[in-house]
Amino acid sequence: MQPEPFTVAVPDEAIADLHARLDRSRLPADFANEDWRFGMNREYLESFLHSWRHEYDWREAEARINAFANYKVEFEGVPVHFIHERGKGPNPVPLVLSHGWPWTFWDYGEVIGPLTDPEAHGGDAADAFDVVVPSLPGFGFSTPLRVDGLQTSATVDLWARLMTDVLGYERFAAGGGDFGAMLSSGLAARYPRRVRGVYLTLPSLPAMSAPAEAPEPGSTRQLVGTLSGPAARTPREAFAPDERDRYDLMERRWTTALAHIATHTTDPQTLAFALHDSPAGLAAWLVERRRNWSDNEGDVEQAFSRRFLLDTVSIYWFTESFVTTARWYWHTFRTPPPPAPDPEAARRVPFALPVYPKEMVFVPRAAAEAAVNVAHWTEHPRGGHFAPSEEPELFVEDVRAFFRTLR
Repeated sequence: MQPEPFTVAVPDEAIADLHARLDRSRLPADFANEDWRFGMNREYLESFLHSWRHEYDWREAEARINAFANYKVEFEGVPVHFIHERGKGPNPVPLVLSHGWPWTFWDYGEVIGPLTDPEAHGGDAADAFDVVVPSLPGFGFSTPLRVDGLQTSATVDLWARLMTDVLGYERFAAGGGDFGAMLSSGLAARYPRRVRGVYLTLPSLPAMSAPAEAPEPGSTRQLVGTLSGPAARTPREAFAPDERDRYDLMERRWTTALAHIATHTTDPQTLAFALHDSPAGLAAWLVERRRNWSDNEGDVEQAFSRRFLLDTVSIYWFTESFVTTARWYWHTFRTPPPPAPDPEAARRVPFALPVYPKEMVFVPRAAAEAAVNVAHWTEHPRGGHFAPSEEPELFVEDVRAFFRTLR
C-alpha cells in the first residue's frame, strides 16, 4: 500500500465564502461576562474574528504546512492524512505522534523540526527521530469521512498498519495527548513487540483486561476513567499528600469539559449544524476550550499565538470536519477497548508520564507504576493540556531524554 503525496490547497471559493460569512456575523449580547463566566467573551471574539477576516492569510498557513512532507492513504474507505519527516542523524527512531480534540495534527508543527533535525536546533544528531504525525480519521485533512463507527480503539489498528504496512517500520515509538494518549497506550497494549516506548502528555493507561461493561457517558470520574483507565478512578486519598492538589485541580478543571462531552457524546449532529454553518460559532467553541485547558492566567494568547489559534480554527473550518470530530466522542465513549492480547509483554513497554501542571487528568504516581512500566516521570514547571503546542521546547527536550535511554 503506497501513500500518495498530498498538498493542502483550499479553493479560492472556500476562502471567499468564509470572508462573506465573517462579514455577516451576528453576535449575541454579552453583559456581565468580563471574566468569561458564561463562556466565550464577545469582546475577545470580535477581535479574533476581525483578525480572521482582515489580517490572517490562509495561503501563508498552507505554505507552512506544505513545507513538510504530507501524504494521504486510505484504509477500507477511511482516509488518513499524515506528515512524514525523516530524521537527520545516525539512527533516527520512528515516532508516531497522535493528537486529540480540539487539537489538530498542527499541534505538533513546532516540534517536528527539532525532533527530526536536532543538530539544526541546538541539539545532538544522535537524538533524531523519523516523525509521523497523522490526522485522526474525520479530523483535519483525514476527510471526508463517510465510514460510521470510527473511534479511538479502532484507530489503534490503523496506526499499526500505517507504521508497519505502509511505512515499513517493524518497531516504532509512540506519543500523544488527549485521544492521542489513548491511541498511543492502545498501541503498547495491542502491539507491545512493535512499540519501543510511549510518551504521554495525558496519563492514559492501557487496558490489560476486558472491562466489566461498556462505558456510558456520565460523571466526571467516569469520563476521566475513560480517558485514563482504572488508575484514574482512584479517590483523592489514593494520591500522595504532595499530589493531592492535582486531584483538586482536576476536579475543578473538569467542570469546563462537561459541556462539550455531554453534547459530543449524546447529540453531536445537532451542534454540528450550527458550527458547520457559522465560523463565529466554531471559533467560540474551539478557542474557549483552548483558554480553559491551557496554562495561562485568563489570556489564551499567553499559551498560544493568535496565528496558531487561527490556523487551528481554519483547519476545522476548511475541512468541514467538526461533525466527524464530534462524533468521535459518541463512538469512543461507547466502545470499551479490547484487553491486551499479551498483558505481560504490554507491561514491559516503557512509558514516560510527564506531569504538565495544568493538564486535565492526573493519576497517582503509585497507581501509574502499578499499572505500567513507568520508566520516565518528569514534573514540568508549566504547561497544560496541549503540551507540544504550548511548551514545544519542554516537550522536545523531554521526548529526547526519554527515548535516549531506549535507542
